[in-house]
Amino acid sequence: MKRLPPNYISIAHETIELGVAYDPFIKNFEQILGRFDPAVTTTFASDPQQADEAMKRMEGEQNLMIFSSQDHGTLLLLVGQKRKAMRYILGNPRVAMQMTQHDIRAGLYVPLSVLIYEVDENAVRAEFDRPSSLLGQFNDPKVTEVATGLDVKLAKVIEKAAQLSRGPTP
Repeated sequence: MKRLPPNYISIAHETIELGVAYDPFIKNFEQILGRFDPAVTTTFASDPQQADEAMKRMEGEQNLMIFSSQDHGTLLLLVGQKRKAMRYILGNPRVAMQMTQHDIRAGLYVPLSVLIYEVDENAVRAEFDRPSSLLGQFNDPKVTEVATGLDVKLAKVIEKAAQLSRGPTP
């Protein structure tokens, strides 16, 4: 076994506080994102074009989709805490491929992880590590370009979910 020295990097951690209620925000966040169906992976080798088309149909706004979600609020009931908090694993295999084909290590950081939790009845926070800070460590302009695009896409999804949660403006 050969262990290489650690590579220390700086991570830009984002915390976005939104003046909206948790339940409508979560509902809107989930509705504007697509959902990944892992069954598509069975066609990657046999029919890549069909797989690509299927993944395009799974995409939500900003070409992102939810891979999974964990309800951390419910988990906290085990220790007597009542909280509203969801962790989402989201991204897009087609976007990940744009990076991993240049540097396979990008696969450590995609799909992305986002935690959304209630601060009070009219405020939620979305927290995540900025994709460009996670993936910029590889010093590959092609990877960094896609990662910077993910920064923007994620921010747009969060802002749109907040906007929808506020309702129509008079």
